[in-house]
Amino acid sequence: MTHPIFPPDKLAKVMELITHYPEGKQKSAILPILHIAQDNFGGWLSTETMDYVAELLNILPMEVYEVATFYSMCNTKPVGKYVFEVCQTGPCMINGSEEIIQYLKDTLHIEVGETTSDGLFTLKTVECLGACGYAPMMQLGKFYREHLTKEKVNAIIEECRNTAATNN
Repeated sequence: MTHPIFPPDKLAKVMELITHYPEGKQKSAILPILHIAQDNFGGWLSTETMDYVAELLNILPMEVYEVATFYSMCNTKPVGKYVFEVCQTGPCMINGSEEIIQYLKDTLHIEVGETTSDGLFTLKTVECLGACGYAPMMQLGKFYREHLTKEKVNAIIEECRNTAATNN
């Protein structure tokens, strides 16, 4: 299988990012390039995409795999249109994130790491998102959803469904 190729404007951005680092240190651009790749190639990083990033950075594919599998913001398998990333560290757990995770599993009929059959929702658990004072919380795209309750979760799911229906 051939790897994807960035369109010219994205490739120019990637090449410009690489110039921010000294020769031999281009690997330092890996995270922003993985973000661009994920945004550009369907919201996740296939092996072919990661190989392509390695090629662009002139590093071993394993170096890209290590980074992509370490960080929760990198999706190494297809995800839904909306990814619920629920914090599962101490402060959130003390404040009820376990119940929120279970409620999402029951409501969406999926397990952690799975996507709903309609392709709308993926449920992930993540380590600290740095918003302990707003626990329990989750990240949805670029936004935090804080002080979660079952009612707030229902409203978020409904908001996402309405947005998806409007955009189709």
